[in-house]
Amino acid sequence: MDNRIAKLFLTLLILRRLQGCAVRFSSSQKADFFFTGAGVNVKKSFINTMENYTEMAQETYNDGPDQIVPAENYICTDPAGYVRLRIPENGKAIETIKPISVPGLLQKTAKEHPDTVALARKINGVWEKTTFKEYHAQVRTCAKGFIKLGLEKNHSVCILGFNSPEWFISDLAAIFAGGIAVGVYTTNSAEACYYCAENSRANIVVVEDQKQLEKILEIRSRLPNLKAIVQYSGEPTNPDVISWKRLMEIGAAEADESLDQVLKQIAVNQCCTLVYTSGTVGNPKGVMLSHDNLTWDALCIVERLGIIAGDGEVLVSYLPLSHVAAQVVDIYITMSTASTIYFADKDALKGTLINTLLEVQPTKFLGVPRVFEKIYEKMMQIASKSGVLRKYISTWAKKQALQHHIDNINGIKSYTWGYSFARTMLFSKVKAALGFSRCTYFCSAAAPLAVEIKKYFYSLDIPIMECFGMSEASGGHTVCCEGATNFESIGMTLPGMKTKIHNEEDGQGEICMYGRHVFMGYLNELAKTEETLDEDGWLHTGDLGRIDEKGFVYITGRQKELLVTAGGENIPPVHIEQQVKAELPHVSNAFLIGDKRKFLSVLLTLKTEVDAQTGAPTDELIPSVQQWLASLGCPAQTVKQVLEAGPDKRLMDVLMQAIERVNSKATSNAQTIKKISLLPADFSIPTGELGPTMKVKRRIVEQKYEDIIEKMYL
Repeated sequence: MDNRIAKLFLTLLILRRLQGCAVRFSSSQKADFFFTGAGVNVKKSFINTMENYTEMAQETYNDGPDQIVPAENYICTDPAGYVRLRIPENGKAIETIKPISVPGLLQKTAKEHPDTVALARKINGVWEKTTFKEYHAQVRTCAKGFIKLGLEKNHSVCILGFNSPEWFISDLAAIFAGGIAVGVYTTNSAEACYYCAENSRANIVVVEDQKQLEKILEIRSRLPNLKAIVQYSGEPTNPDVISWKRLMEIGAAEADESLDQVLKQIAVNQCCTLVYTSGTVGNPKGVMLSHDNLTWDALCIVERLGIIAGDGEVLVSYLPLSHVAAQVVDIYITMSTASTIYFADKDALKGTLINTLLEVQPTKFLGVPRVFEKIYEKMMQIASKSGVLRKYISTWAKKQALQHHIDNINGIKSYTWGYSFARTMLFSKVKAALGFSRCTYFCSAAAPLAVEIKKYFYSLDIPIMECFGMSEASGGHTVCCEGATNFESIGMTLPGMKTKIHNEEDGQGEICMYGRHVFMGYLNELAKTEETLDEDGWLHTGDLGRIDEKGFVYITGRQKELLVTAGGENIPPVHIEQQVKAELPHVSNAFLIGDKRKFLSVLLTLKTEVDAQTGAPTDELIPSVQQWLASLGCPAQTVKQVLEAGPDKRLMDVLMQAIERVNSKATSNAQTIKKISLLPADFSIPTGELGPTMKVKRRIVEQKYEDIIEKMYL
C-alpha cells in the first residue's frame, strides 16, 4: 500500500513539472496525450506509460545529480522542465554509456585521475597548472559563491570573455549550482549581450576585463534579474563589481551542505547550458542542452576516436567557447578522458596561436576552415621562396604522402619506401615547425573545408578529418577518422545516433538527426522548436545532403541559403563558391549572387595581410598574390592599386578563365557564372562579414556591396 501511495505521489509530482510543456510521441508509441499551461488532459494509456517510466526512474529519483526525472516528452522549452531521453525500448543507446550529469562526470574524473593536470595557463612566462582534483574543488567553491550571490535554480550565469580557467570554472559552477551556463561571444555588442542576459534571466554575469564589463554596465539597469557582476582578469575599478579572488573567498566561506543540497535536485534530463544561435535573421534562439546531451555527445566522440582516459592527451583551447563545438571538445571531451587543456593567448586568432602550438605540441587539434586556410597561405608563401632543388624534393615528397593517404581511403594498405623516407626526413620537421609533432588527429568543424585545402594538408602527411554537427545536436553528429574518411565527406554517423535524408529528390534531401544528443528545445519558443523537431523526434538541420552506400554523409548545400533564380532554379551557393576558390588559390572569398536574378555572378576578394591588433584585413596583398599579379604583367602591392583604374584586362581574363572551368562542371546552364567583381577588402569578423565561427553573413555582404552587385545586373 505504501509503495502504491509513493508511486501516485511521484506521478503527480511529475505531472506538475510537465505542465506548460507540449508533449509529443513518436508515431510508434501508444500513448496519446497533450499538456498545455491552461490545463491537463490525461488518458488512461498515458497513466500506464507513466507508471512504467516511474518504476524505471524510481531507484535514482532522489540520488542526484545523475538521476533521471521521468518525462514522456522529447521537447521542452521551459527552463525548469525535463525531457524524455531518446533511449530505445531495449534500454540501449550506445550500449555502454549510462546517463551521467556534468557534476557526475567531473567528480568521476577527479576521483579516478586526481593528480592529472586538467588546465594549464601561462602567467609571466610560466605555465600554471591545475590538477583534476583542484579543478573539481575550485568548481565547487565557485558554485557555492554563485549560490551565496543569489543564483536561483534555472536562472543563468552569462560568461563574456576569452578562453581561460575562470571561463571553464564559471561555466561548470553555474551548472553545479543548479543554474544554466551561457557563453556570450566577446564580439557581441552591448545590445546583443542584453538579449542573451535578459532572455536567459541572468542572475550573474562573469566578464573577463574592463572592455567586456563596459558592455554590461551599459545595460545593467535593464536586467531585472541581475544580482552580481564578476570580473576575472585584473582588479575591478567599479566598486559594485566583484573580483574573482573575492568570489572564491565568498564560496570558500560557505558550507559544503549548501551545494550538496542543490546537487541532489539536479537531473541529467534537465537544461544545464544555453547556446545562442548566430541570429542572422531576427533575435538569436537559445538552444537548450541537457546534461545528457553534452556528456553523451562527448562520450560518443571519444568512443569513435578510441581515446582512452588517462592516456595523456593534450589539447589547446582557442576557439570561442560560446560555440558548442569548442565547449564539447575543450570542456567535456577533455573532462571525460582526463586530458590536459592548454589555454592559448587571447590573440590566438590574430596570429599568436602558432606560439602556443610550438610550445605545447598538442596530441589532438580542432580548427575551423579559416584556421587551416591561414596555415595553408603561410606555407604557400614559404614554398614560393624555395630554391629549385628544394621545390623538386618537396613536390616529390608531397606526391608520396598524398598517394599513401589516397590508397588508405580506398582501402589499400600501402606503406612505400618513398612515403616512409619522406615522412621521416621531411614531414616530421614540417609538423614540428607547425607545432604538430605529437598530433595524431586533426579535425575541421563549423563549416566545409575546401577539398583542395584538404588535399594539400594530406600531401604534408597531415590528414584533416571533417566533423559535422550543430548547436541543436550538442556539437558532433558525424565524424571522419582514420580508416573511415574521404576528401568530400563530413564523416559517418557517430555510434548510437541516426541520420536520414528527408524528402530525397535527385539523390539529395534534408539531413535529419536522431539521438540522445538532440536538444531539448529553443528557450520559450515552442513554435520554432516544432519547426525544427518533427513528431518522431528527428532534428531537421536545414542542410541538404546525401548518404552513400558505405554510410558516409555529404553536405551539398543549405536550404535557407539556396538561391532561387528568376527562372525558378534552386542554386546551392556554397558548393559553387568552393569550386571557384579551388580554381583561384589567390582568392580569399568567393560570394555567389543570383537570388531572384536572371543569372549568377560572383564577388571575389583577394588575400591580404591582417592587422595583428584588430584582426581586420589590411589593403596590402600577401606576397604570393603580389608575385602572381606580377607574373600576369599587372604588378600591385595593394588591393587599391588593383582597382584604381579598373582591374587590368589580363587579370580579369585569368579570373574569367577560372570561372569558365567552374562553369564546365555545372549541372545546368542556370548554375553557370556570367559576371565577376573584385571587392575592395577581404571579409573578416571585425568588419562584420564573418560571424564568430568564420561563417559568411550573406545578408551583411549583400547590403554592404549593394551598389557593386547592382552594377553587374545593369
